[in-house]
Amino acid sequence: MLANNSSPIFHYWAGKHPEKVGWLVGPKAMGKTRLWNWVTYAMDNDAYTAWQNGEEWDEEAFYGAMDAARLAARKPEWVAVPDVVGDRSATIGLWGEHYDRVRSYGWPVAFVVQDGMVPGDVPNEADVVFVGGSDQQNWKWRNAHIFCENFARVHIGRVNGLRRLRYSERIGAESVDGTGWFREGADGLKMDGLNGWLNGLPDMQEELVFNYGK
Repeated sequence: MLANNSSPIFHYWAGKHPEKVGWLVGPKAMGKTRLWNWVTYAMDNDAYTAWQNGEEWDEEAFYGAMDAARLAARKPEWVAVPDVVGDRSATIGLWGEHYDRVRSYGWPVAFVVQDGMVPGDVPNEADVVFVGGSDQQNWKWRNAHIFCENFARVHIGRVNGLRRLRYSERIGAESVDGTGWFREGADGLKMDGLNGWLNGLPDMQEELVFNYGK
């Protein structure tokens, strides 16, 4: 479970559960994030953040972050090739434009699937499929299992609750990310749920139906 958080509890979990929690680090976070040897991480491209904020995507910042990661002792698990949120054709176009340059860093590359895409849209060169897209008509959760059934390495974006975390695990996703785990009320339910998952405790709400598209 990837979340760019540097609180003490996160570092405790990263030490206790190596390879089970980590960071998804984008260009904006790279400038203020030290890449510790004990923290697994993958690299985002910040396309979703730019789209969410109504900003132009910063290509220079993306490759600057890649250059910084190249100097780190620990290298990223994969890098998300630039995409356009919710836009199938533009995302395919950006893959063609950026793939060779991103691949030249020598790390696995992720193709970010968008609304309306099917497995046949994923380039053969992709090492990881990143299920992104917008939140329109719940496309992501209606289709995530299809990509998991067709590809060995699948990451699902914006997973901010225990039920979706466990669902992602059940359908075979390799990893997820979410920023909401460390932004919650005083009840601490999200943190407790994440701690339970990390320690292999059973889901007390397992009887609840959480099924998209199957």
